[in-house]
Amino acid sequence: MWVLRRLLRKKKRRTRTTSARRDYVLHKERARVLVHERVAFWAPRIGVSPNRIAIRDQRSRWGSCSTKGNLNFNYRLVFLPVELVDYVIVHELCHLHEFNHSERFWGHVEIHLPEYPLHKSALREISRLGLSRKGNTAIVAA
Repeated sequence: MWVLRRLLRKKKRRTRTTSARRDYVLHKERARVLVHERVAFWAPRIGVSPNRIAIRDQRSRWGSCSTKGNLNFNYRLVFLPVELVDYVIVHELCHLHEFNHSERFWGHVEIHLPEYPLHKSALREISRLGLSRKGNTAIVAA
């Protein structure tokens, strides 16, 4: 009997939803649509084809790329101006050419977004202020 009570208690805990989790669930689909639209726009221009695209609730990253060509993006991208979203997407797509941050990699990014240093510093500032972390969805479009 005690085992059953314990299992029920664990199940209850799992179903509790924090505000950060609610934000993720609420905005995930909007982020998926946005990211897929922007990837569809940029991938042919960059000359790459990502394998899989996932929307995640990442604590400290706006996006990431695996060696298998899978791209992960933070759902909080929906709160950013489109030019910053494009920077994150172009950055990750360029990793499909160069899986590092070498001069060649930044050359690829610059070909498609010559103003990328401005976007890079804007994202750093947003991250520094803690607006990209859990529960902080009050990112204001510039």
